[in-house]
Amino acid sequence: MAVHSLDMPEASVLPAEPESASSAPIEHIVELHPHRSLTPRGARQFILSVAAGTFAVALYCTAYGYWPVLVFACLEMLMLIWALRCSVRSGLVTETITITSQTVTISHREAGVERSAVFPRHWSRVTLHAPLAALHPSRLVLESHGRACEVGRFLTEDERRGLAVRLKQLVGNMNESPAL
Repeated sequence: MAVHSLDMPEASVLPAEPESASSAPIEHIVELHPHRSLTPRGARQFILSVAAGTFAVALYCTAYGYWPVLVFACLEMLMLIWALRCSVRSGLVTETITITSQTVTISHREAGVERSAVFPRHWSRVTLHAPLAALHPSRLVLESHGRACEVGRFLTEDERRGLAVRLKQLVGNMNESPAL
């Protein structure tokens, strides 16, 4: 299976290769992942390096009778570990948009929980809603039959616009299904 990248680094379109005329329908798969430069291994190394310096200073101060410094150093490290765990966990979010000749399926995986929505492709509409306020992000939504599903919340504004253009090409307008 060939991987065709969109002009955004965290998304890729994976078209299924047709086997024969009577086989499964052609599909396009768009996978979205948030940007995270810090890997879980890098986070552990960062915590260890910060902890070494922090506890060295805290133990030095404790030796001279300033024991509360050690308590606050422990609290500081616990908060740092909590913040990095939240960051790494939010980087494990995955959204997969599968477009076939009949349906558009959106799967959202986060922290072991998977939600999915299936829309009929012929009646689906891709909409990029303008932000409510100047500094708020826009919303990319797939809609059909009164239901809506937002995709790409973690994308930058330019990436969201590029994804909207690509999805409009793959899904088409309502009552119009372009050829896959």
